Amino acid sequence: MSDELQVYIPRPEDGWFYCKMMSDPETMAYNAPWFPPDGCIPAPEEEWREMQKYWIGKEPERFYAFLRRKGDGAFVGDVNYHFNRSHGWHDMGIVIYAPERGKGYGGQGLRLLLDRAFRVDGIGCLHNDFETTRDAAYHIHRAAGFWQTDTAGGFVRLELTREDYLRGTGGPLRERLHGGAGMALDKGGQGVV
Repeated sequence: MSDELQVYIPRPEDGWFYCKMMSDPETMAYNAPWFPPDGCIPAPEEEWREMQKYWIGKEPERFYAFLRRKGDGAFVGDVNYHFNRSHGWHDMGIVIYAPERGKGYGGQGLRLLLDRAFRVDGIGCLHNDFETTRDAAYHIHRAAGFWQTDTAGGFVRLELTREDYLRGTGGPLRERLHGGAGMALDKGGQGVV
């Protein structure tokens, strides 16, 4: 099951899947604070043309790919990263198409993105932040070795360095090695030590 997916660099004609995901309210609900009321991206066809121009084939500055199931070739989500100049790290993202959730694809997709970023493209640090209410996202990041660096304003900030990833010393192990526990989330989504 852990090798059920592969990273797939989409061609222009594959944009139908991007548009389908970006137009699906259940898939995009996490995005609602930025694109009210349902998180869906307006004009996804236009956005897809921009993705082709500015994201695909731009490694290591930017990376974008679909997650594709090996067995039947079906697309199940997407992964990406891009360099954040103001912080000196790469921000990352992963979205699993809502009908494909609950099948372990989030963890598999994240591991594929990490392998691509750290082993192929030589990225130094990946960063992600999201709402503290997104328990599944939090747990797959922690299981992959991400270290929680902050919780503020209802958001949790996580990062993983290439060094920690390649050594297998991220997440909980890093917390033990560096003298203490990282923050955990209480039931209200607040950071606690």
